[in-house]
Amino acid sequence: METNQTHEPWNKGKLVGQKPPLKPKDIWAIRFHLQNQHQIRDLAMFNLAFDSKLRGCDLVSLRVRDVMHADQILPRAMVVQRKTQRPVQFELTEPTRSAVSAWIETANLKAENYLFPSRLANSPHISTRQYARIVHQWLTAIGLDSTVYGTHSMRRTKATLIYKRTKNLRAVQLLLGHTKLESTVRYLGIEVDDALEISEQTEI
Repeated sequence: METNQTHEPWNKGKLVGQKPPLKPKDIWAIRFHLQNQHQIRDLAMFNLAFDSKLRGCDLVSLRVRDVMHADQILPRAMVVQRKTQRPVQFELTEPTRSAVSAWIETANLKAENYLFPSRLANSPHISTRQYARIVHQWLTAIGLDSTVYGTHSMRRTKATLIYKRTKNLRAVQLLLGHTKLESTVRYLGIEVDDALEISEQTEI
């Protein structure tokens, strides 16, 4: 006997697998851990991932010349995103400039070198898979569940903080390099967050 019942997929209308942003206390915990362990490369990578809001594929593809000019780390940089082929700008705060400068000096990197070269002979820079493993190590080191968070948590963290402080969705769209505002809304999950915040502030 045939039935005409249709089952809605369990994930209809839901953002499946979206990694949440880190909290400010998590950011400081990871920074403290990396500084304490004298992990110069990882501190530069973490700070740059946080500031740049780049996808993992764009972060690992950065060259020294993308962030440095005439022996000075740039306060702002611009790269062309691999996914969209659109340019996106990002700021490098003082702690990030300091960490990146220390790493370039320690690794003796030249302008044309990749910022995070791979130790593997067949790869010029660390892969996105290697980057994911490194992020996993950071999260585990401070006691976070690395199955909940991931590399996209790094991309989302500063963007989410900026939105929460300014509510300027257009600014966040530009910083993330999204072509459509709707993409930014979905990416940040802000409609749900804002609705919950309004609900929490509404008392009877």
